Amino acid sequence: MGQSAEFGKFLKAMRSRLSPEDAGAGSVTGSRRVPGLRREEVARLAGVSTDYYVRLEQGRNIHPSRAVLDAVSRALRLNSGEQAHMMDLLENCAGGPRPSGQQAQGVRPALRQLLEAVGDVPALLLGRRSDVLAANRMARLLFTDFGALPAGERNLTRWLILDPAARELFRDWKSVAAEAAGALRVDVGRHPNDPQANQLVGELAVNSEHFRQWWAGHRVASRSAGIVRLHHPAVGDLELNFESLALPDDPDQELRVFSAKPVSPSSDALALLGSLAAGEAAHPAEHSGRLPAEPAPEA
Repeated sequence: MGQSAEFGKFLKAMRSRLSPEDAGAGSVTGSRRVPGLRREEVARLAGVSTDYYVRLEQGRNIHPSRAVLDAVSRALRLNSGEQAHMMDLLENCAGGPRPSGQQAQGVRPALRQLLEAVGDVPALLLGRRSDVLAANRMARLLFTDFGALPAGERNLTRWLILDPAARELFRDWKSVAAEAAGALRVDVGRHPNDPQANQLVGELAVNSEHFRQWWAGHRVASRSAGIVRLHHPAVGDLELNFESLALPDDPDQELRVFSAKPVSPSSDALALLGSLAAGEAAHPAEHSGRLPAEPAPEA
């Protein structure tokens, strides 16, 4: 029932963001009580009856054909990520309740070796909910030492949104944090019965007005590459490319690597950052990219 409601809320949020002109529903005359498209306008654009679309938005009909879903997606101008999220919500609500128990997220030794091999550039191994499962030395120097945080706080999205240091580090903090919230929504759509994800969403909603607004807008994000602009307190401004590499043998994990353009001020700043901390105290987590193990498997 919960995911059925989420499916309807997503459709409503996507409908409310579109003007009739943008959606090709024709010009508007007179005042409108609510922003965005009306249900009957979406239904007309999708070629279905208004009653049928209303039932979709209310979660009362969760077995539409693929042709209907494609038509609704076109009517709402969904991008590929939004359409995939819509399908995730539909699949999860149609499949009924699912077990919430999951195995603890582990890290294969070969992945730890890979983190060590890319030691000159920051690299993070991210799991479900953007949990930071491992980080190399440069990632700890650039961002924060996730391994020093309590187990429940080793999460990239939580750090981005709640830690004041992250707000100072990212020069485009608002867009970066909003995108992280959108990626979390994608994860929740795929795993609706994850108590740790629900707890994280609740904590972020309680402590961040920005997050509450982003979450209410049902924004989804799934970028696997891009650019981040940073201002590090020790080395100044950096502009880094990032690539998020999917791991076929570990479908809920990704390797995120940050790099600078060769022979650039940013590459010089990264090299300086590494040299400034070259004499830091050694311990196993620093040299293997290993974070301390969580005390118990996920519930």
